Amino acid sequence: MKEANSTRPRTQSRLLGLLLILLLLAQIDQPYPEVALLQHLPTMLLLVASPALLRRWPLSTPALACIVVFLALHTLGGRYAYSNVPYDDWTRSLAGTSISDVFDWTRNHYDRLVHFAFGALSVVPVAEIARRWGGMGARGAALVVLGWVLGISCLYEIFEWLLTIVAAGETADRYNGQQGDIWDAQKDMALATLGAILVLALPRRGKGE
Repeated sequence: MKEANSTRPRTQSRLLGLLLILLLLAQIDQPYPEVALLQHLPTMLLLVASPALLRRWPLSTPALACIVVFLALHTLGGRYAYSNVPYDDWTRSLAGTSISDVFDWTRNHYDRLVHFAFGALSVVPVAEIARRWGGMGARGAALVVLGWVLGISCLYEIFEWLLTIVAAGETADRYNGQQGDIWDAQKDMALATLGAILVLALPRRGKGE
């Protein structure tokens, strides 16, 4: 147990270090500098605060890994203002065809992936917090997870709407990534909820997990 506990901080420090490296790399030759601060400031602030937060509210390594993976996906999306993540160029260079060609897509769907990932990757850390500090069982923790995903998704979409009022024009459009879809907000919230439900539905290895 002592060895496992001693290796946990090192593993978590490495995870945070990898996220920091990715965040720094995302700033090189920024293709959309006008929205870079909006996209990356929250991740930067979380990285700065993470040592104090983890000392006050420690998380297991799997829970922290879920948070880091989500923030890594967000960092990649933020570099390209989400709507311009060149995954088609990447897959075309590797396989000779693009994902959009295969699925007949007419929009960039990277933002959909990140919203789905938000729901899926929230399950482990939020459920852990609900059980550890809220004293909840598995069902109560699952309800907290769904409330978190729905609540944060809703607040984020409201924030994006307010941003269009404050930062009108091209800057707001690039940040929002709506791409002309009038149901973008509803689809994003639905995908986040679906991601959480699918992970919650997975069988657990034990009653306490």
